[in-house]
Amino acid sequence: MEISYGAAGYKGLVHEPYIFFLACFASIGGVLFGYDQGVISGVLVMNNFAKQFPTLSEDATLQGWMVAVLTLGAMVGALVNGPIADALSRRWTILLANIIFLIGSIIQAASINIPMIFIGRFIAGLSIGQLSMVVPLYLSELAPPNLRGSLVALQQLGITVGIMIAFWLDYGTQHIGGTGDGQSPAAWRLPLALQCVPSIVLGAGTFFLPYTPRWLLMKDREEDALATLVRIRRVPPTDARLKLELTEIKVAARFDIETTAELFPGVTSRLKLTLERYKSLFVVRHLNRRLVIACLLQLIQQFTGINAIIYYSPTIFRNIGLSDNSIDLLATGVVGVINFFSTIPAIMFMDRLGRKKVLLIGGVGMGVSQLIVGTLYAVYKDSWASNKSAGWAAAFFIWAYIANFAFSIGCVNWIVPSEIFPPGVRSQAVGLAIGTNWLSNVSQHEMLIVLHAMLTFKSSSLLSSLPECSRRSHSAHSTSSWVSQKLLGLLSA
Repeated sequence: MEISYGAAGYKGLVHEPYIFFLACFASIGGVLFGYDQGVISGVLVMNNFAKQFPTLSEDATLQGWMVAVLTLGAMVGALVNGPIADALSRRWTILLANIIFLIGSIIQAASINIPMIFIGRFIAGLSIGQLSMVVPLYLSELAPPNLRGSLVALQQLGITVGIMIAFWLDYGTQHIGGTGDGQSPAAWRLPLALQCVPSIVLGAGTFFLPYTPRWLLMKDREEDALATLVRIRRVPPTDARLKLELTEIKVAARFDIETTAELFPGVTSRLKLTLERYKSLFVVRHLNRRLVIACLLQLIQQFTGINAIIYYSPTIFRNIGLSDNSIDLLATGVVGVINFFSTIPAIMFMDRLGRKKVLLIGGVGMGVSQLIVGTLYAVYKDSWASNKSAGWAAAFFIWAYIANFAFSIGCVNWIVPSEIFPPGVRSQAVGLAIGTNWLSNVSQHEMLIVLHAMLTFKSSSLLSSLPECSRRSHSAHSTSSWVSQKLLGLLSA
């Protein structure tokens, strides 16, 4: 029996204002992610930043590493965060990540040399990796089945808000002291410092966020789990749907304990048990299949080319003939606006259309847009200056690509890993999947040629292998085609 507390999409969000508010607030973690990701593209082209760091400004490889060092930190943060989220709770892990983010942001804004700004970005990256793993997990475990896709998609909306704010703030602060040689250091220090504001807001707000019922039951706190469910579902404890949901979570938790005892007999150390859980993701067939699909989704999302546009938008628009400093930053700001508004339909329709259909629609749109941009570049690569209309046409289809990305894989890649794994390995698996996202972010330049040759095959294989997760409870995935008959027997025994 599937549990439903109401309609999906817009109607469901209106019907559940409290859980919608909680999800929006937790998604400030996505704002931090997007802001720190987007702010650097505008900072890199500011004149005063180039004067402060001339070596960095003149060395394209060093610029690339300045961008990459954040993703290296994020990869580490995501990979190690699973056990932390299980031990501290999803809630307090968000607070820990915010403290780390504040430290990194302050170092970046106060940087007086290249090592200092690199260290600041790496520390901020650790936090970004933690948040990119724990916020979708937190949202997924709080959400009712009929709204889970929409609420987890708010993570992507938060990212787009952060990117949009960063792009337009860069565009505004570049005028502090003028855009020429007289530009003030505040032009680039201010946008780096202002990322502390949402971090402080989220950090303070974590004291008012609830624990997730699933984490509470993992810690044998059944009464607290029931009280939390009553609070976030806004129904009495006698409600049949709430009783069924609590029972499903309890059964899943008990199943996890029993299968853990069977798979890892004699393992009592928390460290050893954590390592065995990681190992099970690679050796237990149904878990391995889930992990492969979750990681492939992250790889494909990265190798659509999204980060090239987010990190280097001003440079890209400059290369297609939009060479005025204000115009290329303006075109970059439009990227942020389109990214934001195109995520909203995903929130509205994700649970109605389903994950697979959304991926298919967005994939076709991205492919067509990239094909047209590539064709325009091949034809006009040496004559952009004399063909402004071609440059604006290329910009239009770059924006179209962004719209399709934001509507589809930009959201789905956060949703699927957080909902397809059983509770005992969920945090570890989500950490590995998101860590794969960041690893591919770092390494994509070296792997791009190989992956482009594989991308079409892998995308179609992923789509056919991905079971539809829309409007299904977490527990339902334990009785789907993922699970071997032996484990089904254990569940029903």
